[in-house]
Amino acid sequence: MTDDNQSNRSITETNVRSELMDSFDEELEEEIDDNRLREILNEASEHPFVEGADRIAYFKELFRLQRELIKLQDWIFTNKKKAVIIFEGRDAAGKGGVIKRITQRLNPRVCRVVALPAPSEREKGQWYFQRYVPHLPASGEMVLFDRSWYNRAGVERVMGFCTEDEVEEFFRSVPDFERMLVRSGITLIKYWFSITDAQQHFRFHMRIHDPLKQWKLSPMDLESRVRWEAYTKAKEIMIERTHIKESPWWVVNADDKKKARLNCIAHLLKQFPYTEIIRPTVTLPSRVHNPDYTREPIPDHMYVPNEY
Repeated sequence: MTDDNQSNRSITETNVRSELMDSFDEELEEEIDDNRLREILNEASEHPFVEGADRIAYFKELFRLQRELIKLQDWIFTNKKKAVIIFEGRDAAGKGGVIKRITQRLNPRVCRVVALPAPSEREKGQWYFQRYVPHLPASGEMVLFDRSWYNRAGVERVMGFCTEDEVEEFFRSVPDFERMLVRSGITLIKYWFSITDAQQHFRFHMRIHDPLKQWKLSPMDLESRVRWEAYTKAKEIMIERTHIKESPWWVVNADDKKKARLNCIAHLLKQFPYTEIIRPTVTLPSRVHNPDYTREPIPDHMYVPNEY
């Protein structure tokens, strides 16, 4: 085996290991509470899922940023603010991963995700922005769009689902539409997740061979590989024509998933002048016991079997 082949194999093995460990980390992040996190980080060398300074630093910073997101959520709710955050990018760029980390510990009544399917026949006959408007936030809400009205400038244009006249009308309309949103009191933030050709190719292969992630790979995703250059051109035109002062585009370097998540969340927090909302101390009231209360037994056949 030549030195180049050995080097390429080593890089591939490192990337595969990193991708697998990221899946383990996703489960760990959802399970850990602050006390257990502190114990794990204090004994990191002995824990099977936390190894190396980089991963320890990632966990520490992720949980710090998530605590700040809770403060932001409380500030938005208390002050009746409205926010829309748009996440765009190529397939497998990591949009879903950062959205999951943002919402992981937030109240879904305050922060919700919108990921619309392909438009119905009726929706195709509506004003283009009409199906997005009902999902905009009310006072005290933050909405995260996992893809948005920018579908028209990206996948719809590249795949031929709309005409060039419709694309041109979109470009004429979207700056005014977004300025209206901002004037109405909505903070509008737009992120483009950027990955290289090689990184997307690698992530697609990981999805092909991972039964838990194969559902993420659609026929449209596979077609996007064929039309990589067309998507690149469409993205460049989209950003050029819709990067306005009231709602500029922000590009997230996303080849490294963990760094992309931290960088995006840290940047998002800086877009709001939030402060911590001091809440009164909560005192748990005593339970009322009524002498005539009797809890009726539940029949054994109604219980879920204890298989674990």
